[in-house]
Amino acid sequence: MPLSRADIARLMRLGYRLEEFAELGPDGVYYLRNVDGHCVFLDTATGRCRVYPWRPEGCRLYPLVYDPESGEVTVDPECPLAGLVPASVVRRLAPRLKRLIREIYGANTGTP
Repeated sequence: MPLSRADIARLMRLGYRLEEFAELGPDGVYYLRNVDGHCVFLDTATGRCRVYPWRPEGCRLYPLVYDPESGEVTVDPECPLAGLVPASVVRRLAPRLKRLIREIYGANTGTP
């Protein structure tokens, strides 16, 4: 999951150090760290997110994903609940996800 500057600042205000929860990708973007195949913030005992009220914006918008090839926002077909997301929700939240993508990756993402 890519992280915006606001996501990083919010998680650091909780007392986490950047290197505890994020990894710098080859594209210069920070991503949530995975541990044993799951998000660093997943409490494996309960199956819940430890930082849910402060979770990154991308987590809030999931299962919506941006397809850079088409420039469209879609529902992640890998999500078990993908079929339950109404098209109206995708249309309503698509601009928010596109703004987040531009913020994280810069102006050269092909998003309007």
